[in-house]
Amino acid sequence: MSTFHLSRRSVLAGTAAVAAVVTLPSVQGQAAAATPATGGYRWRNAVQGGTGFITGVLFHPSVKGLAYLRTDIGGAYRWEERSGRWIPLTDHIGWDDWNLLGVEAMAVDPAHPDRVYLSLGTYAQSWAGNGAVLRSEDRGATWQRTDLTVKLGANEDGRGCGERLLVDPRDSDTLWLGTRHDGLLKSTDRGATWKSANFPATPSATGQGITLLVAAGRSVYAGWGDSDGTAGKPNLYRTSDGTTWEAVPRQPTGTAAKVPVRAAYDRHTRELYVTYADAPGPNGQSDGSVHKLRTTTGKWSEVTPVKPGGATGEGGTDSFGYGGVAVDARRPGTVVVSTNNRWALVDTVYRTTDGGRSWTSLKDKAVLDVSETPYLTFGADKPKFGWWIQAVGLDPYDSRHIVYGTGATLYGTRDLTHWAPQIRGVEEASVRQLISPPTGTAHLLSGSGDVGVMYHERLTASPSRGMASNPVFGTATGLSLAPAKPSYVVRAGWGDHGNGAFSNDGGRTWAPFDAQPDVAKSAPGPIATNADGSVLLWSFGTANPGYRSADNGAGWSEVATFPKGAVPVADPVDPTRLYAFDTTTGTLFASTDSGRTFTARATGLNSGDTEFQLVAAPGRSGDLWLSLKWNGLYRSTDGGAAFTKVASCWASYTLGFGKAAEGAAYPALYMVGATDSITAVYRSDDEAKSWTRINDDRHQWGWIGAAITGDPRVHGRVYIATNGRGVQYGEPAR
Repeated sequence: MSTFHLSRRSVLAGTAAVAAVVTLPSVQGQAAAATPATGGYRWRNAVQGGTGFITGVLFHPSVKGLAYLRTDIGGAYRWEERSGRWIPLTDHIGWDDWNLLGVEAMAVDPAHPDRVYLSLGTYAQSWAGNGAVLRSEDRGATWQRTDLTVKLGANEDGRGCGERLLVDPRDSDTLWLGTRHDGLLKSTDRGATWKSANFPATPSATGQGITLLVAAGRSVYAGWGDSDGTAGKPNLYRTSDGTTWEAVPRQPTGTAAKVPVRAAYDRHTRELYVTYADAPGPNGQSDGSVHKLRTTTGKWSEVTPVKPGGATGEGGTDSFGYGGVAVDARRPGTVVVSTNNRWALVDTVYRTTDGGRSWTSLKDKAVLDVSETPYLTFGADKPKFGWWIQAVGLDPYDSRHIVYGTGATLYGTRDLTHWAPQIRGVEEASVRQLISPPTGTAHLLSGSGDVGVMYHERLTASPSRGMASNPVFGTATGLSLAPAKPSYVVRAGWGDHGNGAFSNDGGRTWAPFDAQPDVAKSAPGPIATNADGSVLLWSFGTANPGYRSADNGAGWSEVATFPKGAVPVADPVDPTRLYAFDTTTGTLFASTDSGRTFTARATGLNSGDTEFQLVAAPGRSGDLWLSLKWNGLYRSTDGGAAFTKVASCWASYTLGFGKAAEGAAYPALYMVGATDSITAVYRSDDEAKSWTRINDDRHQWGWIGAAITGDPRVHGRVYIATNGRGVQYGEPAR
């Protein structure tokens, strides 16, 4: 998943690698039956089922039924065999540390089953905070943290490589950490402090650096991603004494072996299997290979199942790289590898039982059952076997239990034929829009990056209708419901067969607009319907005007006075009124003629940032609330003619409404913001005169500034859009 949002608040200051130890709170109990938060709330995920890129999966070599999983933007998980689900381990990461929700690498200690390590850092860009290492002595129930002076890139190219973190096979106190731009780091105190190691390759400011670390017997091998794959420029190094590193002799060269992606060691045959590609992936790969090294003799053999480029399919030339690799701990010479970025003939997992002399494509006889997460068809008749397959795991206690990650899920099999998502508990959507309808079957509609819009008829199961289709969107950019006609909903997004659609049954089924502005395909933006659904207003970025339709999308006309790039907001009562906030001038614009023209009202409200949120209180005309991030929360009761700053909070990032408390005349307000120094989730039952924090330090989910809404039918229930942990919903613990 490539979706992200930025915060201008501080993330991690430039701290020393030898940092103070930070003890983090327990994160146990975040399974299906969530335990009460200390703020009196129970928190759960509204189930979608995966929806993001699984970048790594790791079976523990010495504990049956124990495994870990990492994602590019949504944290890490531990498999709980008894319940058959993944337990989130990093939900405690807070607002200011949003960059740490991306997991670059993970490691376990074969000699100490309860120890687990994570290296965190989503982006290595200058605007992102430095990385950190988490270490746990109780399988991730509690953590200690060391801040680094280097940046990591869990959501950048190469995020499916690895693992870049390793416990030394000679000494459990020694850890190795490969970085992208700062070489190799070493810790001799189980990750508490880190120093640069003496590694022979020179880091690049823009390269991949170390792509993998793997133990082979008592030696450690490291992949290097900044070589061009030619002879004399090695990309695989090793150390046998933990001090001196050398290039591995006679290693493969050429474009197909340019970047070592992953490696796995067969302790029975003493052979190291390495997958290669011409780019780190997950995108951009067109060539690749698989090689094995007999570590006792130094002999290399190419064991590539199928060489790229030799066939064509619906997508054109069959180009791809190789990604994941895993060896069977019980059967010598049994190995699985995956292709990656293979769009013409679709990615697959190959299996060999004779050390790579012959291979079988497990895709060819695969039976996929996605009934638990129907969205995986992506609007087609049946799902594909997978794409972006760089994470592959083989259960050391069950030779027929294989799992592989894709750009949206984790598939598993226990008989090498029947595959189904093994994803319960993992929710990685980057959620952009939320609607909780006042009537109908569904209490929630969500719009996300990569997986479009979903109709949640149940919060505890993946939507039975999957993604909204007709048309299918990749990323949703707009979602709006007509308050006076809640059965009418419109949506917008990125799609190949239309960029806007409407529903007359509350979002269960959809139909594309009969027409759309030409700019919609290249710049689909937020969309709004007015109170009774008779008018649509669609925004297309700062370079384009807004467009209006009064015939359900059959025809569109330009609205020259609509502020370019603004988010349209409808008055919930009066169908002639619509609003928009212009961030460039800090001006509230309003229309009183059903969106034909807009005029300026309140001015001087500029937040100093392009991010803001304007919302209208349900059941009231002209009652507007404007969240201006760290510049605070403002309210207008006269349709935007004047705004007054709300004194009860100093920062407001997103605001929503829900059912009023018993005896209250005004809807409950829910906010991600700050009443003191902590950015958190708050509820107010007294029209924002006072606030109560309703999340706690175990339930923070990084950056949660996209959307929040209460449920208009259930007082106290709130839905939160996260950037990588799906939709979180909370209810008072009664």
